[in-house]
Amino acid sequence: MLIAWIAQRKTENAGIVDVVWSLGMLGAGVFYAFIGTAPLWSRALLAALVAIWFGRLGLHILRRVASESEDGRYKAMRQWLGDHASIGFFVFFQLQAGFLILLSLPFLAVANTPEPSALMVGAGLSVALIAFVGEASADRQLQRFKQDPANKGRTCRQGWWRYSRHPNYFFEWLHWFAYPLMGFGGPYAYWLWLAPVVMLLFLLFFTGIPFTEQQALRSRGESYKVYQRQTSMFFPWPPSKRV
Repeated sequence: MLIAWIAQRKTENAGIVDVVWSLGMLGAGVFYAFIGTAPLWSRALLAALVAIWFGRLGLHILRRVASESEDGRYKAMRQWLGDHASIGFFVFFQLQAGFLILLSLPFLAVANTPEPSALMVGAGLSVALIAFVGEASADRQLQRFKQDPANKGRTCRQGWWRYSRHPNYFFEWLHWFAYPLMGFGGPYAYWLWLAPVVMLLFLLFFTGIPFTEQQALRSRGESYKVYQRQTSMFFPWPPSKRV
């Protein structure tokens, strides 16, 4: 994160923090799987899950950071910090490093489950597969919408975005249920259920939805206000007909 902070000082694009966070989670998961004490087959599946999930996410964000200007959320943060932007972003990047350590702990717990249940591991991977397909499709739908110049200033209501204002965050949250299922019966089985709870709190109140909604209102105004009234914030649900 220190290196990423130095890089963003030159590029003035703080979006790199999301790329580093995703790839850092990938590295942490693979490392924990390597040093864990669980049977090799379950550690291998854990490493594959983490690598596929966070690898796709990291590459998706990297393409966006490389091809677009700085995300509006970070532009607003940079403007708000003013002359203190450098130190402010340094603190922000280091906080993200701390969150990376905290949120990677479920990987460590699963990697040290001594007698994992093949059935529960399969259930966890099934949940992760559903979440992967959902998030990847939501990201593609939004990307295609943004690529059409005719949609500038408009709000995407295609695919999953018709039923949730943040389907990508919903599927991100769903994916975290894979780890308590994979660690079922282990010494950290109960603690692992905190993973989806903590992620839900982060998404709803801290790093996810609040900043995204604020930026959407700044950039799309009344269009997004109507979208807010008609579309579920998080859980996919049929849209309302309210104007």
